[in-house]
Amino acid sequence: MKSRLFRTALLLPCSLALTHGEWITAWTGSAQGPYPSGNASAQPVLAAVFPSPETGARDQTFRMIVRPDIWSTRARLRFSNALGARPVTFDGVYAGLQLSGAAIVAGTNRSVLFGGKASVTIAPGASAWSDAVTLNFSGASLASLAGRKLAVSFHIASESGPMTWHAKALTTSYVTPPGAGAKGGDESELSFPNSTTSWYFLDAVDMDAPDGTHLVVAFGDSITDGTASTLNGDDRWPDVLSRRLHAAFGNRVAIVNAGIGGNRVVGPAEYTPQKPFAGGPSAGMRLERDVLSLSGVSAVVWLEGINDLNRANNESVDAVEQGMRDVVSRLRAKLPGVRVMGATVTSAVGGPTSGPETDGKRKALNEFIRTSKLFDAVADFDKVTLDPQTGELRPEFVPESTTGGPGDKLHPNRAGYAAMASTVDLQALFGAKSKRKRAE
Repeated sequence: MKSRLFRTALLLPCSLALTHGEWITAWTGSAQGPYPSGNASAQPVLAAVFPSPETGARDQTFRMIVRPDIWSTRARLRFSNALGARPVTFDGVYAGLQLSGAAIVAGTNRSVLFGGKASVTIAPGASAWSDAVTLNFSGASLASLAGRKLAVSFHIASESGPMTWHAKALTTSYVTPPGAGAKGGDESELSFPNSTTSWYFLDAVDMDAPDGTHLVVAFGDSITDGTASTLNGDDRWPDVLSRRLHAAFGNRVAIVNAGIGGNRVVGPAEYTPQKPFAGGPSAGMRLERDVLSLSGVSAVVWLEGINDLNRANNESVDAVEQGMRDVVSRLRAKLPGVRVMGATVTSAVGGPTSGPETDGKRKALNEFIRTSKLFDAVADFDKVTLDPQTGELRPEFVPESTTGGPGDKLHPNRAGYAAMASTVDLQALFGAKSKRKRAE
């Protein structure tokens, strides 16, 4: 695989016209388990929508709402049955521009094919990319699409069995009732009365981007996934970092979120659809699917470790450090020239699973992240969020932004995530020595 070092491409003005170049992943929702294993936020009760986790969806259409970090006139979609137990057939697949809620901007819904066919069957443990679909929305320039959301609809005719999902979307998507049939071509909201704050089956969207476009992957646990950020607010720290990146480099760079709530560096030692874990497979176990298999990866920002060190799991600092060494080694072996930025772990003091021993181990891990030279650069999230008087998160970063309330002293709110994103040194992330030019 060719090196994807950040060089002069990111230093050029970014108002260039789009030409077909290469696939770049523009959105991800890391597969973490068979529904309902996971940590969803602000989830409606879904007992009437999915009566049985074992049977899953039945003759239903999903409308997943996702926000691509960059747009293009051509896209492709990846559907995953990674944690399913039986083959799943998808048909009636469409991609359109979200208007509001489950409604799609009139005239933008595009049929999606797989090898020229209208359906695809995906075996358990597998995934499949769609054919390229043209997104030449009439009257919509690429610049005007920045921040807009894509509505991806698909139908599952027979019972799906256990559903591969990403629990903590913090984005509202929509589902028809069981037995409703194929409704993906309906641009209105009337066929989609049920809402969900999770993503199902869809786990990546690629955009056809000009040569020299680069991808940053935010890899981590719930603090990357965005727990306590605003529902539908797109204010997780990778979202805020995205806006900084685009202000500096236009659409020559994208960032995607590969966080999973509850994820760990080291454990669990075993993960199968039959023996799931709410935090998904360990960082090492999911690295291939959630990072290495994405298109155009040039840099990774990795924030993880607090779930390993807490009282419930009680891993040693040495074990977590070795896990980090193993993952970074695999990243560099598969992606020559990749930049890997380590992020220090934020305080959990006063939180539900932290004690003095946990915080001592956290500080030791942070010292390793800062000084070991394992990483090309460091984002000191701990420093910018820590209240030195109490050892806790700064008080203004604690009240929860998702559903309200006092917060849990573990997950920063939207203000905390903004502070974290602001501390990432873009030059250090990119390894750029020259002065950056702003997009014209």
